[in-house]
Amino acid sequence: MTAAALLSQFVQLALALALAPLLVGWVNQCRAWLSNRSAPPLTLPYRTIRKLFMKDAVVASNASPLFRLTPYVVFGAMCCAAAIVPSLATDLPFALAADAIALVGLFALARVFIALAAMDIGTAFGTLGARREMFVGFLAEPALLMVLFTASLISGSTSLPSIVDTLAHRELAIYPSLALAGVAFTMVSLAENARIPVDNPATHLELTMIHEAMLLEYSARHLALIEWASALKLFNYSCIGLALFFPFGIAQGSDDWLAIALAVPVLVAKLAAGGFALAVIETASAKMRIFRAPEFLGTAFLLAVLAMLVRLLLGS
Repeated sequence: MTAAALLSQFVQLALALALAPLLVGWVNQCRAWLSNRSAPPLTLPYRTIRKLFMKDAVVASNASPLFRLTPYVVFGAMCCAAAIVPSLATDLPFALAADAIALVGLFALARVFIALAAMDIGTAFGTLGARREMFVGFLAEPALLMVLFTASLISGSTSLPSIVDTLAHRELAIYPSLALAGVAFTMVSLAENARIPVDNPATHLELTMIHEAMLLEYSARHLALIEWASALKLFNYSCIGLALFFPFGIAQGSDDWLAIALAVPVLVAKLAAGGFALAVIETASAKMRIFRAPEFLGTAFLLAVLAMLVRLLLGS
């Protein structure tokens, strides 16, 4: 492990931490433009996080240490995921740990902790949000695994760098199975990041909110870390989708600084296009009832399984 490789890993993680709130701000701006409303500033998520860090935390008297520990665990899990996902280069020090199953495990770890913390205080909203979050995760994680397994069948490995290297740096090939997997991944990403049509991140209504219901008891630095982690989760899912379905522009070596420097503007451009596409989907869709979520995620799972069967039986 060379110093250049470690520096490349640090650059990728620092870029994820810096760009994640910007991606959220860009999506909010695009949604406002498409709805013919005045757009909020692009830097509003940064200002919100900074304001929360400067406030004093208010914690319930019956809160356990788990409630205080959860924001740091969730933020740490999202940082580890950002270091694992090959967004700039494939040959990074964390490449040995960049397994698709481990990545899903990090997302599951963050979900379990935030759900336990939501139920820790004993409020009705927290318990409601935790049960809904686990319900969505129970349906979304198998579909996400099937998508990753479909991509792993192409490369013969569950290692994310190997998958990206196969899709981006080898002979050009068209894989119909990835088209089905791409649709399934988009549906899973919407559900996992609390976006329309499964959830609405801009509402606090009892009948609709899932993710926001678990955060009502948090404040100050704890809430800032969770909000930053939520932005990182959206960034990570975006980078996973770009690495699997649009892998061009990712550097192959960690010591090729020219390739890494060129990969940064390519990543920003792809994230901007993906953020606009997400805003279009949310603007054109309506929030569905929570009881329709099994149908939505069940369809995603069936598409992912169909993609894997197409790859296994037809080799395409």
